[in-house]
Amino acid sequence: MKRINDKRNISMMMDLYELTMANGYFLGENTETKVAFDVFFRRNPDEGGFSIFAGLEQVIQYLEDMHFDSEDVEYLRSLNLFDEKFLDWLSNFRFTGDVYAFPEGSVIYPNEPIVTVVANIVEAQLVETELLTQINHQSLIATKARRVVRAAQGRAVSDFGARRAHNNDAAIYGARAAIIGGVSSTATVIAGQYFDIPVGGTMAHSWVMYYGDELTAFRKFAKIYPDNCILLVDTYDVLDSGIPNAIKVFNEMKEQGIKSKSFGIRIDSGDLAYLTKETRKMLDDAGFPDAKIVISNCLDENTINSILAQGGQVNAFGVGERLITSRSEPVFGAVYKLCAVEENGEMQPRIKVSETVEKITNPGLKEVYRIYNSEGRALADLIAKKGEEVDLSDSFRFVDPRKPWKVRSFENCTAKKMQKQVLKNGKRTEEAVSAKEIAVYVKEQLANEIWDEEQRFENPHYHYIDMTPAYYEMKMDMLAREDWA
Repeated sequence: MKRINDKRNISMMMDLYELTMANGYFLGENTETKVAFDVFFRRNPDEGGFSIFAGLEQVIQYLEDMHFDSEDVEYLRSLNLFDEKFLDWLSNFRFTGDVYAFPEGSVIYPNEPIVTVVANIVEAQLVETELLTQINHQSLIATKARRVVRAAQGRAVSDFGARRAHNNDAAIYGARAAIIGGVSSTATVIAGQYFDIPVGGTMAHSWVMYYGDELTAFRKFAKIYPDNCILLVDTYDVLDSGIPNAIKVFNEMKEQGIKSKSFGIRIDSGDLAYLTKETRKMLDDAGFPDAKIVISNCLDENTINSILAQGGQVNAFGVGERLITSRSEPVFGAVYKLCAVEENGEMQPRIKVSETVEKITNPGLKEVYRIYNSEGRALADLIAKKGEEVDLSDSFRFVDPRKPWKVRSFENCTAKKMQKQVLKNGKRTEEAVSAKEIAVYVKEQLANEIWDEEQRFENPHYHYIDMTPAYYEMKMDMLAREDWA
């Protein structure tokens, strides 16, 4: 399958400080010293109860392909910031580290490591920006798409956002993320080509305007596309012109033996709740109860909820700018923080301490387990020290870091380890998973594992992020050190 980066090298997608630090480490430290960085985020967009992890496949591709061309090295040399030995080293650079991650499409929650990079200090420092760029963008759009799809209540949703996206990559990767989040198709043709995802689309207002009169335009379109005849009816007047002309064409097609299940109209302006109700009556009265009604125009989960609550008669939604830009919450906020450094052959924890409590990090290499009750519903996520045994065959005590004084335990529960190794010595460990397969994984989790209370839009239930006693005590011991004062 064709890939976006087959004809370009984006290895220089990094902030300058990554290179200045890498140069400093190269000159002054043992560059073989291993470190670990965690990628995590601090809050769900739109005050939601969860997020959707997306962008992992592009991270893996980037790390496998990462190298610096002669033009890259010459540009860096021109900045007069870097030692020649460091530039020579970059000329032969390849990422050789290990990466652990949640499966792409996982339902994720704040303050748990969705990706962990373990590599030598220089390599680990250089990859920060691209990891965050891909994960922040695609996770944001996938999460927004899931909200829109939930609001649609089983009706089809298509991504119409390319022309409002911030640039080409935002449109292409945004379409991929939207599919992961649950939309059924995209209008972005190149995304369909790259990611083997369904594409869809019919006509624009210019088609109708070109032919001068609506009926002629509709007839010409129906002749070319009889099996997918979705007519845009709001170029002039929906109820007085668009729908009557569409019905004339549908009757002509019906006389030719074309089945009405291929008929439909799209409305892109006006009072969509009112217009769809009136349109449904007109189509039904004309003998076309199977004709689909598609709407578009500045839709998101809130407008869709409102239209349906008013009795709007809609079969499918085309959602554009408010999805592809996540207009209501345009920042995901994942960060890349050092959590461990190799000392005497062992990985020792590191912690970031801040006056802002939310910015204090979870130190050390760790495991994340998703805890399930006997019915298979996810009760909480549990953070443990790397290598720590978590045995749920009996009652298992845990610590709620928000209320550490309470004695709590899991009873009759099972656990699933969330992180798995996706890169070993710089090479992927498993075959790539398609966007469509990832979308199925998302849907299955939300149907079978995640509580409905976490999925509601208003005041969603908080998903607990608990800790084993050993991990919690290690973190508290680090925070209690006198030299933080």
